[in-house]
Formats: sequence, C-alpha cells, structure tokens
Amino acid sequence: MVAEAQHNSGDLIIEPVSDKAGRAAFVDYAYRRNASDPNWVANLRMEEVEKFTPGKNPFFDHAKVQLFLAKRAGKIVGRISAHIDELALTQPPEQGMGPGTGNWGAIEADDEAAARALIARAEEWLREQGMTRVLAPMNLSVWEEPGLQVLGFDHPPMVMMAHHQPAYQAWIEGAGYGLAKTLHTYDLDIRKTYPPLIQRVIASGEKNPKIRVREVVLKDFDKEAAIICDILNDAWSDNWGFVPFTEKEIAHTGKKLKPLVHPDLIRIAEYEGEPVAFMMTLPDLNGPQLRINGRTGKPSLLGWIKLALWLRKPKPADMRVPLMGVRKRLQSSRLASQLAFMMIEYIRRAAIANYAGERAEIGWVLEDNQGMVAIANSIDSKVNREYRVYEKAL
Repeated sequence: MVAEAQHNSGDLIIEPVSDKAGRAAFVDYAYRRNASDPNWVANLRMEEVEKFTPGKNPFFDHAKVQLFLAKRAGKIVGRISAHIDELALTQPPEQGMGPGTGNWGAIEADDEAAARALIARAEEWLREQGMTRVLAPMNLSVWEEPGLQVLGFDHPPMVMMAHHQPAYQAWIEGAGYGLAKTLHTYDLDIRKTYPPLIQRVIASGEKNPKIRVREVVLKDFDKEAAIICDILNDAWSDNWGFVPFTEKEIAHTGKKLKPLVHPDLIRIAEYEGEPVAFMMTLPDLNGPQLRINGRTGKPSLLGWIKLALWLRKPKPADMRVPLMGVRKRLQSSRLASQLAFMMIEYIRRAAIANYAGERAEIGWVLEDNQGMVAIANSIDSKVNREYRVYEKAL
C-alpha cells in the first residue's frame, strides 16, 4: 500500500495505513468498536490481519488497496478501505462493476462525522486513481462481505457474513449514496420436510440414471475445489457484481475453508457424467466463535482446544449455504431446479442426522435473482437479513 499524507477534517485527522503496525491498528479498532454488541462475532484476529495484508491475501494480486484510519485527539475513531479491483474493471457495466468503478469497505466509525470524513477520503483516493463511480461497501472482494446490513440486527450472522451497526445506513445514505442492489439471506427450519411437489421432483430425479448427486472426495480436495470453482465462474458469470475467481484465490479459499469441509455437506451434481452443479454448505463456525473468542478474536489455549474439537466434530451445528450454482446453459431448464432440490434435500438429511442441525441460512441471494428466490420460497424459507450495496458518481 502506498503511503500518503494525512488529511485534516476539523478535529479529525485521516491517516493512510502504510505498515504492519497500521494494519494491526486497523484490525483491532473493529473489535473495540463492536465490543458491546452481543450479536457481533469476533473472527479470528490472525485471519483478519491476513485479509488486509499484501502477499497474504491474493485479492491484492489484482487490486490496489489503501487503508485509512480516522483519529481524534490521537485516538482512533474510525477506519475504511479504498480499493480498485482490476478484474472488476473488465466486467460489463450492466453487471454492476465495469470501467471506472472503485470500491470502499470495512467501514467502522464512532460517529457520523468520522464516517463522513472517511468516506470522503476514500472517494478522493478513488478519484485520484481515475475512478468515476463508487460501489460500496465491499469488504474487500464481492465474494467476501458485500453490502451493508440493514435488517436482522437482533441475531448474530452465520459464518462468513457481516454484521454492522444500525446507524451506518443513515450515515452512508446521508453521504449521497443511492441503492444499487439488495441482497438477502434466508432462514430455513431444516427439520421440516418439503412440500409434496418438491418431494416428487426429487424422487423423479433419483430415478433418472443420467443424474448422480455425490459427496465431494476429501482426499481429492484440491481437484474437487477446482471443479466447484469452474462451475461457479460459469454459473455466476452473468450475475450482477460478478468478478471471476483466480486460481490463487481458489487455492487460498480452499485452504481457509478446509477445516470446515465435511464431504456429506458439499455435493456435486453430475449429468451424464459431467459435473454441472454444486452446493456448498458449512457448519456455522460463528456459533462456537461467539462463545469462545470473546471480543478480541484471540482465543485462549483452552479456547483453541475447544475450537479444534468442534471443527473435528461440529455437533450440534446449524448450517450456512454460501454458494450454489448450475452451469449457465442449464439455468432455465427444469433440470436445474431438480438438481438444486436434490442437493438441498440430501444435505438437509445429512445436517440433521450427522450434525444435529436445526436451521440453515441460504445466502446471500440477490433480491432480483428470480430462480434462487423461487427455490427459497418453495422450501418455506424466510428472509432474515438484508444487505444493501450503494453507488455514487465521483
């Protein structure tokens, strides 16, 4: 990250982060800011530091990133990241990203004045880099924590989902930002069986010799991850906000998620021997992290042992479905929904039988993704969290 001069805004000073100590302060501020929120989950601190460190997070291989801290009387009162994803710039503008589009994210602030000053500085940095539009918040990639939470503050998020302070919505909208896209998560009671129509669709698929829905093979994890990401990049390529996963990001994400991977919770659907769809489900690590990590993201020795034991046998565990996809050429077909329902049902059974799961969360899902919304509605799931992505001309 490039070092820059600090900026004054009244009694506020906005400083760029340019070294290891600055990144540590950037990360640590979020733990302090949210310490009193019982529903904010403290992620492991070492993973948060890695996220914002060049050479540790492959996002930096195709992105320019500048972190900023807001200080008042020498005390940190806010933070923000400003970044430009070079891969996002190559995407069609009608899909949300495109030429001239920069981002900011990771915003936390004590008050509106600090938030406004940070946003203004992020916008200034983006303009200096030639950007003409901002899409935010993104923390950091669209694949990580896109959007600002505006609904569902009364319960903690599941693994890999963001949780924000309710005040941030008015602060961001007050800075001139308009709604670009709404994202939802859906809550589902997995103990309930699906309606008879859905059961008939699943039964029909089970009789079709061309269809095979299998578990991932753990000993071939790297190969399986490559298959899933190949389907993902194809299935999501026309979606709003899409930015392709790189090979390094595939390997990095696979390594991070491997402790949460259980073969019976991740399914690949094959049609005539070709992998054409997948569904990834993860045990909700946030449950034990909320109990073990405290407010610091640094578990004690006993905490590490408890986490390791839970990861080895996560029971009881609720579930999150962060990703699923069907190859683009099949997406308007009856087969696509049939494969989706089959994967959902098989994973639902495994979650109950092997992990004592009671509920699952699907998302995020674009509000106007008619196919996924129809699937979510048909299995009687309900919206439980909403995130908004904002835009503004620079």
